[in-house]
Amino acid sequence: MTASETVVVDLTPDALQNRMRRGDVYSSTKVEQALDNFFRRGNLIALRELTLRQVAEQVDRSLENYMAAKDIQKNWAVRERIAVCVSSNPAAQYLIARAARMARRLDSELYVIHVDTGRNNSEEDGRAVSANLRFAENLGATVLQLRGISVADTVATAVREKHITQVIFGRSVEKGWRKYLYLSAAHRFLRESPEVDVHIVTHEPE
Repeated sequence: MTASETVVVDLTPDALQNRMRRGDVYSSTKVEQALDNFFRRGNLIALRELTLRQVAEQVDRSLENYMAAKDIQKNWAVRERIAVCVSSNPAAQYLIARAARMARRLDSELYVIHVDTGRNNSEEDGRAVSANLRFAENLGATVLQLRGISVADTVATAVREKHITQVIFGRSVEKGWRKYLYLSAAHRFLRESPEVDVHIVTHEPE
């Protein structure tokens, strides 16, 4: 059998234990044994967290289905979703680690995006990208390996499809035409993406 709706009665561990002591759940002869075994405070805290996470995920899936059916492009995510864009640059691992810390603080999902534009496909770059993505997976991130001519356009599309709420980009301190290219790509992303918070993390050149 399947249910069309889930109803959660959320009680704190203390409230549930108090009800048990009053005899609302078990007979008085079984209360202390239950409190000392399955209904210990630590177990109840863990079970409550699992339940709330499950409900949040179910609500998020329902919202995604509704948005797809109504062709709603604006982000309506019920929880934060963070994405960090990486290349073959070894400094990307610093960005990934920083994004992972942010995701833990916000209890959010973490995505790591790499866009293959067909350029810079040397073996050395390939090994560096693989190392960065393995590092991301080890930190629990969902890795998105995408192909596209424009990094900005491809990332904007992924952000829209995954309902990302915050995006992290990294850059080195550049001057001249490199700085111009970076700013142009950033502006293009902001123009094409849905409404998201954008974080720019700057690295000093080594």
